[in-house]
Amino acid sequence: MQAPSTRSSAPLRHPARPRIPSRLAQALLPRDGLGNESSASSLEYGPVDLSGRQAWAAEFEACRFDRTDLSGSVLRGARLVDVEMRGVDLAGADLHDGALTRAAVRNCRLTGASWAGGGFREVVFDGCRGDLASFRFARLTGVLFRDCDLREVDFQGARLSRVRFEDCDLKGARFDAVEAAGSRFSRCDLWGLSGAVSLKGVVVDDTSAPALLHALASAMGITVEG
Repeated sequence: MQAPSTRSSAPLRHPARPRIPSRLAQALLPRDGLGNESSASSLEYGPVDLSGRQAWAAEFEACRFDRTDLSGSVLRGARLVDVEMRGVDLAGADLHDGALTRAAVRNCRLTGASWAGGGFREVVFDGCRGDLASFRFARLTGVLFRDCDLREVDFQGARLSRVRFEDCDLKGARFDAVEAAGSRFSRCDLWGLSGAVSLKGVVVDDTSAPALLHALASAMGITVEG
């Protein structure tokens, strides 16, 4: 078994901030609600109830969502560019094949949400609860997960490029068949992680390493006693 590398590597840069105008028009419902192939630009959605709605290929550009309830919504193929989400409820939402570019997602509830097959570029997830969420076969580039609850999250088959996990709970997370070389784990709980053998080329700090090494041993049929 090859010894893990202890060499340092260059730090990853912070994702680009969303480009949002200083003043946004207030979204008016139902005019600015969710609809198939609908388009919204430079709008602010407040604490309105949009839960359980269905919309295909909706587009949002330079928008802010503040405590908006989107739980259980079906937003397949949604495209969100230069957006900010604060305290948004996306629990159980279906965002298959969607795209999120230059976005800040803060203190949001993402429990059980599905982003399978989606594309993420220059995105920050900060202080979010994303347990049981799915990123299966998604493509993530320049993404930061910071202080997030990601227990049992599913990254199976995903491509992670320049992705950082900082201070995240990843117990029981699935990384089977991922491509993640160059991505980083710092101060993360990785106990019970599956797919450890697919994490070739990632960088882990000394806090995260013991759990990852335990997962690697388990995957190789090695019993660790004590």
